[in-house]
Amino acid sequence: MSRVAIKVLTTVTAPYGGALSAHDLAGRIADPGSAERCDPLVFAFFSEVSPRLQQAFIDEMHVDPTAARQVAARFSELAGYSLPFVSKCRLAA
Repeated sequence: MSRVAIKVLTTVTAPYGGALSAHDLAGRIADPGSAERCDPLVFAFFSEVSPRLQQAFIDEMHVDPTAARQVAARFSELAGYSLPFVSKCRLAA
């Protein structure tokens, strides 16, 4: 497992103590249902992992960035504040 994946998984699973693979997380961050289910691990990814590390993970795991942006935007709406990945993508667009 890469250093990027280890750092990300450590950050998102630490509060919950769950076992999750990098591939599982990659699938969840691109799945719109994650926001509708209020998946805490996906929310932790978008709120607790640095934007630089988020982008590295998305690139490394070949996650569709448009799908991830949509999921992050929905979590941002649910949370009531802008998440870094959403803000960064708006600036880059």
